Amino acid sequence: MTPTRLAAILAITAALAIPTHAQTLPEVLHQMDAASTRFHSAQADFRWDLYERVVKQTTTQNGSIYFDKTGATTQMGAKIDPPYAKFLEYKNGTLRLFDPGADHLTILHAGANQQQYESFLTLGFGGSGTDLAKSWNITLQGKETLNDGSGPIETVKLDLVPKDPKVLENVSHITIWVDLKRGISLKQQFFLPSEDEKTATYTHIRYNQKVNTSPYTIKTDKKTTIDNR
Repeated sequence: MTPTRLAAILAITAALAIPTHAQTLPEVLHQMDAASTRFHSAQADFRWDLYERVVKQTTTQNGSIYFDKTGATTQMGAKIDPPYAKFLEYKNGTLRLFDPGADHLTILHAGANQQQYESFLTLGFGGSGTDLAKSWNITLQGKETLNDGSGPIETVKLDLVPKDPKVLENVSHITIWVDLKRGISLKQQFFLPSEDEKTATYTHIRYNQKVNTSPYTIKTDKKTTIDNR
C-alpha cells in the first residue's frame, strides 16, 4: 500500500470517528424561527389522551384541527368527534367552545392575556423559537423519531416550564416533539399539578395547504345558551 493511499484511508477513518454535531438549544430555536416564516397553515388529525390520576383512568378524544396564520396572527379551530363532540375556535383574541349536545357556547375573551392564550393554543404550530422562549424556560432533551402517518419524522424534544407563575399554577411543564423543517409539533404532553396528564398526538398533517374551515364552523340557534366571560 502506497503512503498516499494509507494517508487517505487514515483521514477517512478519522473523519468517521468524529461524532456528529449535537444541536444546541439556540440552534434549535433559530431553526424554529426560520420554519415560522415558512409556515402558513396546517391541518391534522389528533388523538387527545387525558389520564386522571385519582381514578386511574384515561379518556381518549379524536378529531381534527387546523391552524391558519396571517402575519403575526394565528386562527385555529378544532372539531372533536362523538361521543365527546365539541367545537373549539380561537380568532381575534376570542376563544369559543361549543358543546352541541348541550347546545351551549362558552366565550372567553383573552384581553390582556392574549399572549398567554396563544402560547397554549398554537404551541408548536408555526410559532417562532424567539416567541417560545419569551413564555417558557426551555430544556432541549435530544432527538426522537416519530411517525406522522406518512412515515418516520425526526423531531427534537423540548421540555417547557412556564415563566408566568399564574400559568405554573395550572401546568407544571409541557414536553413537545417538534418537526423543525415544518415548524410543527407532532406530539405534546402536558403535566398538571394534580398529576393528571394530557397527551396529544397529531397525524396526517396537511402543511401549507388551503384550509377548508367549514367542518369547524360553530352553529348556534335561538335556543343556544351562552356563557360570556
